[in-house]
Amino acid sequence: MGIKVVSLFSGGGGLDLGFLSEGYQVVWAIDNNRNAVETYKKNIGDHIICGDINEVDIARIPQADVVIGGPPCQSFSLAGNRNVEDDRGKLVWRYIHIIEQVKPKGFVFENVTGLMSARNSQGEKIIDLLKEAFRRIGYTITLRILNAADYGVPQRRRRVFIVGLQEGEFYFPEPTHSEKGGEKLRYVSVREALGDLPDAVEDENGLARFTCQPENEYQKKMRAGEFVSEHFIPQMSELDRYIVSHVKPGGNYKDIPEDVNSSRIRRLQKEGGHTTCYGRMAPDQPSYTINTYFNRPNVGCNIHYLQDRLITVREALRLQSFPDSYRIVSSSKQGRNLIVGNAVPPMLAAVIAKELKKYL
Repeated sequence: MGIKVVSLFSGGGGLDLGFLSEGYQVVWAIDNNRNAVETYKKNIGDHIICGDINEVDIARIPQADVVIGGPPCQSFSLAGNRNVEDDRGKLVWRYIHIIEQVKPKGFVFENVTGLMSARNSQGEKIIDLLKEAFRRIGYTITLRILNAADYGVPQRRRRVFIVGLQEGEFYFPEPTHSEKGGEKLRYVSVREALGDLPDAVEDENGLARFTCQPENEYQKKMRAGEFVSEHFIPQMSELDRYIVSHVKPGGNYKDIPEDVNSSRIRRLQKEGGHTTCYGRMAPDQPSYTINTYFNRPNVGCNIHYLQDRLITVREALRLQSFPDSYRIVSSSKQGRNLIVGNAVPPMLAAVIAKELKKYL
């Protein structure tokens, strides 16, 4: 019997996959997104329920050694309105209440970096209140902002992780990868992550057959059979195609001709904006954060490093370190993107899970 885990706000199971790969046993999970729950069932198991965590009878949550999960992050996001007292912001306190009731030996909490500066209406920093609440229910906590690229994920994704223990103090594992390599391994690049994938297809099931062998360790780790799914070409408007055709690898909105039929782009060119806006991935670097709108050129760096198109769902999954065996069940395109963009990269989750075992 493995170390028992309860998973909250599970989504498509990125955190769970990482813990499962390290021999943990997930005994109970919950999410309120039907698409995410069906995807979780297809890939991980039927132990997940679809429901509102505020309405669950906490007494019926099974005992576990570890609780994992991060409440929805929009309330703390740098891109959101940062109202930490809306319904989603309150979910973080529900998370603490569940930990108090389940009494695991340890927990792993993940969230966006905006949490570090979010304040409530009294001006108090949410992170300080969180630390105090965790201590009050008997946990010694360790907090660090981790960059997924530092641990072999081909993506610069920075997130807050809090690990709490009833006994002892957790120390995060040191990075295994770096920008320049040297004593550490070099960052895994977009080309290394995606270079073996077959041409994307028009058909919406996105089924495509590999035409080459994996070229590196990352590709070998991701591969699962002769075919890959979810590898369909995203739809683009005529304007999007014009924009994409002008952006250089590693470039952004600055590469687009000034006569473009978009007041937004002209404004960006005049006033400046995020460097990732209308960005094309640089082949020899990790990608920037894969968000929930990777099917748009204007929200992040989502243009394929080589081809004049946006990345496919499978490419986004690869950059998130999901294996090619992972399948998405969704009633809509945006539902698919939400599952991928909201996930914790399984490889990063596995690094934390492996380290946590030493303390259990």
